[in-house]
Amino acid sequence: MVRITDVARHAGVSPSTVSYALSGKRPISEETRRRVEASIRALGYRPHAGARALASSKSNVLALAVPLRAGIHVPVVMQFAVSVVTTARAHDHDVLLLTREEGEEGLGRVADTALVDALIVMDVALDDPRLPLLRSLERPSVLIGFPAEPTGLTCVDLDFRAAGELCVEHLAGLGHRTVALVGSAPEVYVRRTAFAQRVVRGFTAAADRYRLSSSVHPCGSSPAAARATAERLLREQPALTGVVVHNEPVLEPLIDAFEQLGLRVPEDLSVTAICPRELAESLRVPVTSVALPSAEIGTRAVELLMGKLDGAPVAGSTLLPAQLTSRASTAPRRLA
Repeated sequence: MVRITDVARHAGVSPSTVSYALSGKRPISEETRRRVEASIRALGYRPHAGARALASSKSNVLALAVPLRAGIHVPVVMQFAVSVVTTARAHDHDVLLLTREEGEEGLGRVADTALVDALIVMDVALDDPRLPLLRSLERPSVLIGFPAEPTGLTCVDLDFRAAGELCVEHLAGLGHRTVALVGSAPEVYVRRTAFAQRVVRGFTAAADRYRLSSSVHPCGSSPAAARATAERLLREQPALTGVVVHNEPVLEPLIDAFEQLGLRVPEDLSVTAICPRELAESLRVPVTSVALPSAEIGTRAVELLMGKLDGAPVAGSTLLPAQLTSRASTAPRRLA
């Protein structure tokens, strides 16, 4: 690793002179500045965050607030986080990951320091208590998720309502008349998490439009919860032939449970999902799905934030279109 002393030796100046050239705290001659800058380029020296902050009054650090609450599927969250970190590094920024469930107070403590220049906030609720603070901060922010009232905020996410609608439309087009949504864990709905609520609205609206018999079932993340949900569905909706799953951990256990209960996929039961493409493709029966574009969403969030930091106008709302890919888990409804 190249150090500031290496730059000083290469330029023939003292380390303090290099520091002054970086920070601008004291005047140095133009010739000396050019010599220091040439040495920095020649050696590939990268000032640490503290030096960059002195030079620009910025930390070059973004905060990513993703509270790891009950019902959160960590592997998917990490896909978002990796995308944010990778894109931020391409813009010469580091990322401070905030995983505690601190809410408004925790965000306020971070925003009141010089630790970060801007914030990305995940796990957004429809009536999220953090919104008044985010609207009042001088530091820019971007939400991955859409609250009920996004005015004055910058938001990006998949169009989850359209995703729920697309799954139902696909099943209706195959002739299915009784469908169910196996949704996120119950606590996700209790928190009124925006993406889960929007899927339910899309699912319900499309089912009503096609005059289907439908129901919504929150489900825990364990195989036992998947089995219990499958049993309940077959008990309460014996005519069920189509399922939409919006709960990544139970997708495979749920298919296994239905088949153990005597329903073959897709011959007797068609299954669709809203999940990462890699998961849908990897299962024993590849699942018809609306892909969750976590990498693209994370990238868009950082790019929006960079635009705001540069003072450029950015879109207040960015909804990525839902796209359904048909695979082996869906088929036309068998007529009795």
